[in-house]
Amino acid sequence: MTKKEIAISFLKLASSGKVQEAYDQFIAIHFIHHNQYFKGDRESLKVAMEDAHKTEPNAFIDIKNCYLDGDTVITHSHVGKKGMDITVVHIFRFEHDKIVELWDLGQIIDKNSPNENGAF
Repeated sequence: MTKKEIAISFLKLASSGKVQEAYDQFIAIHFIHHNQYFKGDRESLKVAMEDAHKTEPNAFIDIKNCYLDGDTVITHSHVGKKGMDITVVHIFRFEHDKIVELWDLGQIIDKNSPNENGAF
């Protein structure tokens, strides 16, 4: 699999509640992340993702764009949840074929936004 395919597969598995499977296949043992709401270690984010799926599961993820630059993959996605839609950017840094670092940035899509171009 290419790095882009790995990033997309990780997002699809994790967003559908298969967090452990996503981690087992694609996340390095020494993985770190930059989500400001959780400790920066591998296990803390995994547990947070599993808990989020139990309490507020995603209805869908639609990856709109995926870019590769060296060992970095950036995705731009539309995530649907009960009662809201979110635009999310994930930045993945790879070592070999494993994700070693992750940034995620999200914004709730305002249905009454004055921007005629929309979120995508």
